[in-house]
Amino acid sequence: MATENAINSSVPSSVDDHTAKALHKRYEGLVTVRTKAIKGKGAWYWVHLEPLLVHNSDTGLPKAVKLRCSLCDAVFSASNPSRTASEHLKRGTCPNFSSLSKPISSSPNSSLPSLSSHHQNHRKRNSSGVGVASSSLYQVSPIAILDPDLAYSPAATATATAVVTSSTAGLSLPQHLMLSGGKEDLGALAMLEDSVKKLKSPNGSPGPTLSKNQIDSALNFLADWLYESCGAVSFSSLEHPKFKAFLNQVGLPGVSRRDFSGARLDAKFEEARTESEARIRDAMFFQVASDGWKLKNSCRAGEDNLVNLTVNLPNGTSVYRKGVFTSGAVQSKYAEEILWETITGICGSVVQRCVGIVADKFKAKALRNLENQNHWMVNLSCQLQGFISLIKDFSKELPIFKTAIDNCLKLANFFNSKSQIQNCFHKYQLQELEHAGLLRFPLPECKNTKNFAIVFSMLEDILNSHRVLQLVVLEESFKVICLEDLVAREVAEIIQDMGFWSELEAVHSLMKLIRDKAQEIEAERPLVGQCLPLWEDLRAKVKEWCAKFNIAEGPVEKVIQKRFKKNYHPAWSAAFILDPLYLMRDTSGKYLPPFKYLTAEQEKDVDKLITRLVSREEAHIALMELMKWRSEGLDPLYAQAVQVKQRDPMTGKMKIANPQSSRLVWETCLSEFKLLGKVAVRLIFLHATSCGFKCNLSFLRWVCAHGHSRVGMDRAQKMICIAAHSKLERREFSNEEDKDAELFNVANGEDDLLNEVFVDGSSV
Repeated sequence: MATENAINSSVPSSVDDHTAKALHKRYEGLVTVRTKAIKGKGAWYWVHLEPLLVHNSDTGLPKAVKLRCSLCDAVFSASNPSRTASEHLKRGTCPNFSSLSKPISSSPNSSLPSLSSHHQNHRKRNSSGVGVASSSLYQVSPIAILDPDLAYSPAATATATAVVTSSTAGLSLPQHLMLSGGKEDLGALAMLEDSVKKLKSPNGSPGPTLSKNQIDSALNFLADWLYESCGAVSFSSLEHPKFKAFLNQVGLPGVSRRDFSGARLDAKFEEARTESEARIRDAMFFQVASDGWKLKNSCRAGEDNLVNLTVNLPNGTSVYRKGVFTSGAVQSKYAEEILWETITGICGSVVQRCVGIVADKFKAKALRNLENQNHWMVNLSCQLQGFISLIKDFSKELPIFKTAIDNCLKLANFFNSKSQIQNCFHKYQLQELEHAGLLRFPLPECKNTKNFAIVFSMLEDILNSHRVLQLVVLEESFKVICLEDLVAREVAEIIQDMGFWSELEAVHSLMKLIRDKAQEIEAERPLVGQCLPLWEDLRAKVKEWCAKFNIAEGPVEKVIQKRFKKNYHPAWSAAFILDPLYLMRDTSGKYLPPFKYLTAEQEKDVDKLITRLVSREEAHIALMELMKWRSEGLDPLYAQAVQVKQRDPMTGKMKIANPQSSRLVWETCLSEFKLLGKVAVRLIFLHATSCGFKCNLSFLRWVCAHGHSRVGMDRAQKMICIAAHSKLERREFSNEEDKDAELFNVANGEDDLLNEVFVDGSSV
């Protein structure tokens, strides 16, 4: 009860933390959008609107995100920046915005209004120590700044007040100056003034001075960042002029890409390799995880694919071992050889330390062969792949899937290929959805590779465009097209058929259910004992889906059961029974293993697996211990301690407080189960998914271009090892591309940040 009260008392602060993180994320998204907009890649109004993060005066935590008008200091809600801009700026509510938009007279005697800081900054040219000519050397009339093409016309020259003064050098230049090289001479003139100033005062103000230790530490962090980006940042970027200027500005010496791709890389790799090998040596046993055998849709024909080999340790940590580059589909025998070489490379002759393998489903034959040849091993196929494959199964087995997808393909193809129809479609999109664009549509090669992520996006687009499509087919112009175009008539019939929309909603809902479940599996990385509960939870949710959309349960359950059997391994049942996490209290107060949730076949699987994992001479003893475990279970106090949960501050979900308790209980207070305990500790820590370190696509393309030489491949292997070691250390399983995608999909209320950057900025 004390533990539960402590957990409950922490809930409000956890909720506050979750809210604060959401506000921080919203604020950072707005800042990113504004930065891009100021560079000319976004909406015009971001120059005048600044995001603010408002904090609670009592707790110090963020409580709101606001927008401040830089012209009049007014503060607004950040829920819809585009609407704020329309109402505050365009409609004249802002007293200072209207003055900026007034026409400027070119008369030399006219009173000229001051320019906004945005227009003034836009004319500045500055590079690595060069003086800003526009502010210190000359003055150009406002008309020249607003219309650069007029700056050097005769009329502009007559009215310009380009008064050049250089009192520091003792020079006197004419007031009305026409530079022979045109406006490009302004930067050179600024450099001339800067040179004069340096000659006048050779001992200028010194830059920041850093000690040798500070410089070494800074360059060490720079190296970490470069290697951990794993190709997202190129070595050539180190010699970019702007980056060199940045290093000079903060007091760091220039760096060489040769140094960072040579000695520093070798030292970092050796450090990561030594630490990884020490952790593996410290563990009594381990599991090998391999991800990448299954070709990803993003890999194009002829490109290399990366297979990552990782070592999962009993304490819940993972250590990167190596990467193997492959081209095209891999034969089962080759995969088997690579896996066995990895095991012997770690263990030497003591191969019993490797208690299993988990791999994405390239060829089940390789896993079965290794398991049959080594009786102590448990080799599993990745659960993530099993769940994702369900979508393919449903598309083949359920007619509703094929009908809905085929109709959506016909709609998307029609509306994306007819320019006259597109204009009408975009008109109603702007009216109803406040944005316009094509429907996402899978290319032929995507359909051939079963890229259901794109198909799902297409279904989502069409479902969200329900009202828009209905309005389009009611247009008189569309009805005229239908008189001559058979496909247009078919499309109109589909859109006006309510049965189509019901089927589409049902298919989209089921795909989303499975996709969300797959994303949860990828994030949580469940252990083998969680496999049976995962599939039972899926069955329950699909049963609710059938009831909601009035779908017969029989065919749907048949598809799920078929995929379940393809992925099932006896270790699922054995780990479920042996893991104290799933012990259940009976009427007598004992905590006993949940045998009643197993089928008769699964109970036999438990016996068979346990006897296989021990020697023949010990098999009968292990089965006797299993019977004792079944009847006595675990001390109630320890069982409750293992099952204590706490709320995850990041997700808000209740999770096991100490996942290692399940194994530690067997190694300490259940020491009387000598053989069964040995099986249990080696079984219940096994991971059920192979997903771990993710490599950037940019790095894979770099390997394709430069990895054919021995030196290039050696560098690639070292960079992967350093990056993977660091990410696994932080338990960070996403890559930079995933984070960018998440950032640019941040949305709140009616404000679509992605739309503002790429549509309003006309970058597409």
